[in-house]
Amino acid sequence: MSKPRRSRYGSCSLGAPEVQMKRLLVLVFVLASFITVSPVHAQEGPAGPGRAEITLIPAGALLFTENSDASAPSFGNYQLGGAVAYNLNRFFGVEGEVSSSIGISQSLDFGYPSSVRTPDVLSYMGNVVVSVPNGSSVVPYVTGGAGGLSLFSREAFGIDETETLFAANVGAGVKWYAGRWGLRGDYRFLAVPSKDETSPFFGTDARYGHRVYGAVMLNVGR
Repeated sequence: MSKPRRSRYGSCSLGAPEVQMKRLLVLVFVLASFITVSPVHAQEGPAGPGRAEITLIPAGALLFTENSDASAPSFGNYQLGGAVAYNLNRFFGVEGEVSSSIGISQSLDFGYPSSVRTPDVLSYMGNVVVSVPNGSSVVPYVTGGAGGLSLFSREAFGIDETETLFAANVGAGVKWYAGRWGLRGDYRFLAVPSKDETSPFFGTDARYGHRVYGAVMLNVGR
């Protein structure tokens, strides 16, 4: 009677049932891994706002309408600036913004020289932002607040020194998020109350303006 052959690697060898069991355990482990990871991706959802947002404004426009009673002309400037927002939750946030309105050459009414460069304007506002989350990466919002506006000196318009005025704003816009960055479009209606000490160019009566801009956002702490 012949003896069983020995394997060159030893007398112990895995039988078919043991091999099948190992393959089954590997398959169960792989399936469990997919089941565990899938809900995590499902809960991530679309990109959205972070705890803080930095807005960089490379291009915009500011237009003040004319004030006929005070002979103050309408004028428009090129707008750029930035803002920092802190989101308290998905719906409410606070934002501080500083924007520089750079004067450009244009024709003005009420006897001013043609093709003259308008004064530079600096505005600084504190705003409340109310977002309308809708389950997508596009989030509309409304906003409003108050702050100040500085009209820099320009002798051609009788502005001998920088004039500082109170200003308020209200508006709306839309944000589009793509992870750590996004895009933003914004419109504001500006109101500057009357002030007796202002130059004839800006006028002593209340002035109103419109501001629009396109911006790039940086998302922090999502």
